Amino acid sequence: MNAKTKRRMVVVTGIIVMVLVVVLAVVGGSSSAKSVSIAEAATGGYADQKIQVSGNVVENSFETKDNVLTFAIYDPEGDKSQQVKVRFEGGVSATFGNDVTAICTGKMTEEGVLNASELVTKCPSKYENAADALTVAQLVGYGSEVLDKPVKVAGAVKGGTLTAAGSGDRFVLVDAESGEELPVLFDGAISDEIKDGTQLVLTGSINAGGKFAATEVALQG
Repeated sequence: MNAKTKRRMVVVTGIIVMVLVVVLAVVGGSSSAKSVSIAEAATGGYADQKIQVSGNVVENSFETKDNVLTFAIYDPEGDKSQQVKVRFEGGVSATFGNDVTAICTGKMTEEGVLNASELVTKCPSKYENAADALTVAQLVGYGSEVLDKPVKVAGAVKGGTLTAAGSGDRFVLVDAESGEELPVLFDGAISDEIKDGTQLVLTGSINAGGKFAATEVALQG
């Protein structure tokens, strides 16, 4: 092996080592969080420690101000009175809402608030048959006759309208044939399968403002 070849091998080896160091640092930074339960996190014994806590979002506990989301989570299989407050700065998934499962990773403060640097939401998919559902055009056509009366309506999510809970209209339901649109209010959890153009079946009622207040959102099955 000549000197030139040796120098090349040294350079290549050095690059490989640097890449491995970076990869290990990234993986290590993500996996260094200790997984704890809601009950453990609520004890206040994890101040300034990086932890990961999973729980369901307490109903109507969330608020977004200056791009900072605050909410509380609880253990659906444990003591529901034990809760952990979470603070998350950054974009919030459209799947976020009441009772959605939130996996929060970050550091606890002395005051018992989890400053989350990572937030992942999960919600099981629900399916509903659209056979007995009205189209958006049919529902809107009934006008005041169906005001505040429970009904089912089917349609598709209009592109670019899907938002997280607490942001006003959750999305707009559109009739594929007529193009008729219906703004939807819903603060509950929705599946991450719901995207632009997804066919849905909603249960709820039209309010006086002409918006559909949904009590359940399901994928059309």
